[in-house]
Formats: sequence, C-alpha cells, structure tokens
Amino acid sequence: MSKESDSLRTSPSVASLSENELSPPPEPPGYVCSLTEELVTKAREELQEKPEWRLRDVQALRDMVRKDYPNLSTSLDDAFLLRFLRARKFDYDRALQLLVNYHSCRRSWPEVFDNLKPSALKDVLASGFLTVLPHTDPRGCHVLCLRPDRWIPSNYPITENIRAIYLTLEKLIQSEETQVNGIVILADYKGVSLSKASHFGPFIAKKVIGILQDGFPIRIKAVHIVNEPRIFKGIFAIIKPFLKEKIANRFFLHGSDLNSLHTNLPRSILPKEYGGTAGELDTATWNAVLLASEDDFVKEFCQVAPACDSTLGQALLPEGLTSDAQCDDSMRGVKSQLYSCY
Repeated sequence: MSKESDSLRTSPSVASLSENELSPPPEPPGYVCSLTEELVTKAREELQEKPEWRLRDVQALRDMVRKDYPNLSTSLDDAFLLRFLRARKFDYDRALQLLVNYHSCRRSWPEVFDNLKPSALKDVLASGFLTVLPHTDPRGCHVLCLRPDRWIPSNYPITENIRAIYLTLEKLIQSEETQVNGIVILADYKGVSLSKASHFGPFIAKKVIGILQDGFPIRIKAVHIVNEPRIFKGIFAIIKPFLKEKIANRFFLHGSDLNSLHTNLPRSILPKEYGGTAGELDTATWNAVLLASEDDFVKEFCQVAPACDSTLGQALLPEGLTSDAQCDDSMRGVKSQLYSCY
C-alpha cells in the first residue's frame, strides 16, 4: 500500500470525530418567561401581550430593525426587545420608534450617558438622593424615592443626579414584573431652595421628560410630590408644557398632607419619614444592588461606541431631545418664573 494510502487510513476522518467536536457552539438560551400567571393575565389585558404570539411578535420587531435600521448598534435578544413591545402595547411601529429613540437619546446627551456606571456615581449614591423602596405598592409597582434636598450643587452638577436616576431605571426595567406593572415615583421636595431649583431649567427639563416619555421602555404609573414648597409651582410650570396629558394627569401634589399620600401609597410600604410603618428609609440596600451590577453597566455603557447610523439624526429624536440651539436655556427667565411663585 502506498504511503498516501497509509496516510489516508491513519489520519482521523470526519466520521471518527466525536459528536461534540462536530456540533457548533451552543447558542445562548432562548427567552423563558418569568411572569406569574396573574401577571401573564395582566399583560394580556393591559398590554395586548399574548403568550402564544410573544416570540412571533419579538421576531417581527427584530426583522423591522434589521430591515429599517441595519446599522443600529442594539441588542436583538428576545428579552431586550420585549421591553419595548410591552412599553408600547405590542404595537410594532411604536415599539420600533421607541427603540430608535432609546439609542438616539443616549447618543445625544454624552454628559449623562458616557461612562455611565455605578462606581462613577458613588457621591450621588452616598448622598441619599435616591433609592428604591423595598416593598412594591398594591399594584406591584416599585417605588423610586427621590430627595432633591440631599443634593449639594457645589459638589457635582445636576446631570450626575440624572445619571443616577437613569441607572436605577435601567436596573429596574430588567425585571419582567416592572415591565408589566410599571413604577411609581415619590419625590420629596422639602428644603428645595430657589437657587437649587434654578438648576432645573427648561433645557434640562425638556431632555429628561423627552427620555422618560419617548426614549425609555418604562411605564410611569404615578408621580407623588410631597413637602413641596411654593417654589415648586415654578418648577412644575417649567415641566408641564413638555408633559403629555396622560402623564400630567398622573402627577399628585400632596404638600405636607401625608394622609393624602397614604390614600395612594399605603403606610405599610412607606418608611417612617413619610408616615409609614416600614422602618427608616434605607438607601444602602439599593446602592449595593447598583454597585453589584457594575460589570453589566460597564459592558453596556462604557465600550467604544460604533459609528452612528446616519439615520439616527435630529429628525428621529423625541420632542424633548431637541438640540441645544433649539432649546436656549435662559437662567434669567427661569429665575424670573420661579420668583413669581413667592
């Protein structure tokens, strides 16, 4: 037998390779629903989500992204795309626009979104500016508690607070329960002065509201304001023109009347600072949750950004995310508006 024949006979053939060596690398596991039966029913009734069509709907949105925005640098995972479908009640076109807005917002405001990770916000977290209460409300909504009085403007700019809020929203929306139930915001404006309020001018207000209304896949079910001073009338006058009627109707101003607050948020879920029975307000636990997610945020927000899709320009930004030139923030005008509240 020739050397060539020996070589062919003794070399490992394809047939002799093990099954593991032949098979392609395993794909990441597909979507597995974590919703309870009760939440599946709620999603069906409120969000038009049909479990039997869920993956078909996700695939439809994925196909639309690939066709209309082939250069959009985005995750196309089932779980990720479901956030946008749920936020827009499974309307494909609106879900696609929300996804595009989500990425446009991040590219349009580098002061907020560049290097966005918990370790870069330790000062904000340590201040107690924000936390998430440990108990949900009766509808299953997590309660995001904001305390602007804890912010000292000389320590860091207001955009750092916005960064911390966005991190919190990103963490909350990972939960399918939150995607279905939404969130509630509780904002305590006790001690907010005119000088502090003037930092939140029309430019900042318009950008933040543009993100929350049209650039992030979360359902805000209510905003409860407590301990607001007279100055808040000026703050709300700045905010209200940018609010859609549906969201504006979900703002509730309670002043110092905690009984009014308790008709919406039961005392059993509130800390004693707000007349509740759930102990003292704890900020450390939520801070630890965020800091433990450092690697996830580094992967998502701290990588070198690819070249932008040219279609993600000004025309696709939500109404609140107009350019700086279009939203000239006159501090004199803001202070004049706020002074009028006194």
